[in-house]
Amino acid sequence: MTKKAEAASSRRDFLKIAATTAPLAAVAVATTGGAVKAAEPDLAKETMQDTAHTRAYYESVRF
Repeated sequence: MTKKAEAASSRRDFLKIAATTAPLAAVAVATTGGAVKAAEPDLAKETMQDTAHTRAYYESVRF
């Protein structure tokens, strides 16, 4: 397979995947309503968690 044919097939594969996943993502956002509640923090973990405080921080730093 030549380099040009390989690039063309790669681009074609990307377009196939994009064409099939974009509608699925739109349906997923539409069915969930876009808003999901933050989880209760697990104080035993030392990793960053998705809580109401972190969401408030992210909302405050949006441009």
